Amino acid sequence: MATVTIPPRLYGWAPPWTWAVLAMVSIQTGSAVAVSLFALVGPAGTAWMRLSFGALILILMVRPQWSAVRARHVPGLLGLGVATGVMTTAFLTALQTLPLGTAVAIEFLGPLTVAAITGRTLRAGLWPLLALGGVVLMTQPWAGGVEIVGIGFALLAAMGWGSYIWFSQKVGDSFSGVQGLAMSLPVAALVASVFGAPQAWGNISWVVIIAALGITLLTPVIPFSLEMLALKQMNKRAFGTLMASGPAIALVMGLIFLAQVPNALEILGIALVIVAGVATQRSGGRADFARPASPRIAVRRKSGGGEE
Repeated sequence: MATVTIPPRLYGWAPPWTWAVLAMVSIQTGSAVAVSLFALVGPAGTAWMRLSFGALILILMVRPQWSAVRARHVPGLLGLGVATGVMTTAFLTALQTLPLGTAVAIEFLGPLTVAAITGRTLRAGLWPLLALGGVVLMTQPWAGGVEIVGIGFALLAAMGWGSYIWFSQKVGDSFSGVQGLAMSLPVAALVASVFGAPQAWGNISWVVIIAALGITLLTPVIPFSLEMLALKQMNKRAFGTLMASGPAIALVMGLIFLAQVPNALEILGIALVIVAGVATQRSGGRADFARPASPRIAVRRKSGGGEE
């Protein structure tokens, strides 16, 4: 993939964390705005259109080297695509009945669990439990009226995110940057089409297409560019630690765009999830909070091929 040089004057005027925060705001804004399409094309239809447009745009941006794909790479690319499609479709479906902040907090259990498994220490195993406690505070099962279906889809999204991390690390060992992600997104769009195409078919209009393109710009195009700027000035651990604040930003975007007002217990629950996420990142495990809605740029040393 060709290297794009960004002049420092375009990003040096603001602290590096600014770009990372704006990227997360864009991601969660895109998720919140996507809810507006549910009445027209359904959550699965929205996921299908977003992944389809995302695949097209990312392929044009990245220009993946298809000639480098070998037979041994195919299982990983297919697995990454399936994980991405399942995660995106399940997450948007969960938003039908769950607040945005709650859905994101539950989804975070996926990467936290992966980090606990790969961490192989007692301390690493405690952080997902802390996050689970935060999720319990957010869902408040003792209050009655628990959205079982929404929680189920959010947990499926968490499994998808955990699988995405596992497959992306495998694929990342074979392809630099986001080449593997660009190659796998068409598979993700195909997976989402199983339920998305029937939901959306017959309701696709130019208004829907333009709205879906706008959501695609919010996730992943704009975050992709902003994270490029952030990662030029931040190390991977600092960036990942900052990304752990995603549930809090989701809570704010849910309040602004969807009028989802959290109570004190929900705020405390979000805080516990963030603490667990920050602690996981600071522990130095390989798993991070990268996700296909926000492709990370993997900086690889030319000599050894490892990540910096």
